[in-house]
Amino acid sequence: MRSDSTTLFVRLFHRERRPGDLVFAVAFMIVAASLLAMMPWQTIWAKRTDLYTQPRFWPAVSLGGMLFFAILHSVSSFVSPRIAGRWSEVWLWIRSLEYAGWFLVYVSLVPLLGYLLSTVFAAAALMLRAGYRDLRTIGTVALVAFGIVVLFKSVLQVNLPGGALYEFLPSTLRSFMLTYF
Repeated sequence: MRSDSTTLFVRLFHRERRPGDLVFAVAFMIVAASLLAMMPWQTIWAKRTDLYTQPRFWPAVSLGGMLFFAILHSVSSFVSPRIAGRWSEVWLWIRSLEYAGWFLVYVSLVPLLGYLLSTVFAAAALMLRAGYRDLRTIGTVALVAFGIVVLFKSVLQVNLPGGALYEFLPSTLRSFMLTYF
């Protein structure tokens, strides 16, 4: 049998859980505690300055609040009834990070290939990744990406980076590519 104080505690923190809620709550608590622990190396405590004007004060207040509410979230997730599907939800979060990886590859290719080729290749690769295998569809996407780059570079005159690959072109073609593509 639970005591009255334990029952009150469970009733106070009980709520409807979602799949992956406990994992998210614990991860958020770890991030908040880590950021709060790094505070002495990231900010200073100025001498002869009021408390509320200290460079460390408001970041510490916000991270302290973040940690406090992350602890409450973790406790409420722990005492609430578990529902199935936690790891499938976590796996969905991890799978969504794949697109951040695609973006990082794209950003790392721009200095090498230039904005034009990187954008065309990235658009075609993402279409392949999304499951489109029709050559006509991928060609259309590559053409649209090419048109967008030409629109931004030539018509709107947005300064877009040329790549290291452009250095291997003959000088006249190189200057044309840097100006219009």
